[in-house]
Amino acid sequence: MTILLHPDLPAFHNLAAEGVSVSAPTSGSAIGMVPLRIALFNLMPNKVETEAQFARVLAGSIVPVELTLALPDTYQPRHVSPDHLKRFYRRFSEVAKERFDGMIVTGAPVETMKFEEVDYWPELKSILDWGRENARSIFAVCWAGQAALQHFHGVPKHPLIAKKFGIYRHRVTRPDSLLLRGIGAEFPTPVSRHTEVRAEDISAQTGLEVLAESAEAGLCLAADPHLRLICMFNHLEYDADTLRKEWLRDRALGRVTALPKNYFPGEDPQSAPVATWSASARRLFGNWLEVLHSWRSAHLHPSASDTVVHNAESLLVGCEAAELSVRVSGHPGHFARGARRTRTARNSADPADVQPSR
Repeated sequence: MTILLHPDLPAFHNLAAEGVSVSAPTSGSAIGMVPLRIALFNLMPNKVETEAQFARVLAGSIVPVELTLALPDTYQPRHVSPDHLKRFYRRFSEVAKERFDGMIVTGAPVETMKFEEVDYWPELKSILDWGRENARSIFAVCWAGQAALQHFHGVPKHPLIAKKFGIYRHRVTRPDSLLLRGIGAEFPTPVSRHTEVRAEDISAQTGLEVLAESAEAGLCLAADPHLRLICMFNHLEYDADTLRKEWLRDRALGRVTALPKNYFPGEDPQSAPVATWSASARRLFGNWLEVLHSWRSAHLHPSASDTVVHNAESLLVGCEAAELSVRVSGHPGHFARGARRTRTARNSADPADVQPSR
């Protein structure tokens, strides 16, 4: 489907050259469906590359998306031209009075720092709180996922002895989640981290669900249905050559970084890597967008509230699913039906036996 971007944004032309359907926001009414409004708070150093990566995976959905690029007011990028920021980005204070269907917060190269040492940490907490009230869901990636769990639940991050770096397969632990529909029992994803969040630290936290993890790479995907929060601690959005660029950058800076694991064909750094994770990336983000579309439809058309109750349970299975459906649909009368469905799922022999909606 179509991704709506500023026509002068480099990603617009790059994606169009790849055959992706790209349009300017003013043409949104001509694509036959009201696009979802997604705010992308881009904290990555290479803004241009990251813009294209997220635009590409969001364009893989059947739902059109209008992407708004945003930054915290107190965040001062050093690796992008001021002209690029001025033309294509809006500061948080500019978008704070608006509402969005979804909000994505990217990773940032500050994970070895304490959260309180990051200059824009106080504002990022305000942005996360704002997202709870002004977006139907928050999708926090890598360090942003760690930051969200720290802010909302006090979950710590732990330093790794060595950088976890490469392509790792992750086991789906909640196959009944609509977010993971069509992905299968496991999926590969790029991992590039110096720190980690551990499943044992969140298992006792009310409302949090582990959706995917790896025995070798640790926690990958977690969600909180009460907050409508999804935390992806790795980088499904990465291009085929992103880890290669990071490896070469680290070497140029004199950092001791091992060859990314399971990445180069034949473990030969001269071989061109293949994005074996791209289909999973499109599916995961596509599922998220489809759920956002369902929630918006239920809000606009109250008769569809039964669908949003079931979708909410399938997306984030847990005791808060019924409450989530009430807040999204705005119809408290449907709470009883949602609660009954949630209890039924919990009372089955195995919660993972709940079948995903189709």
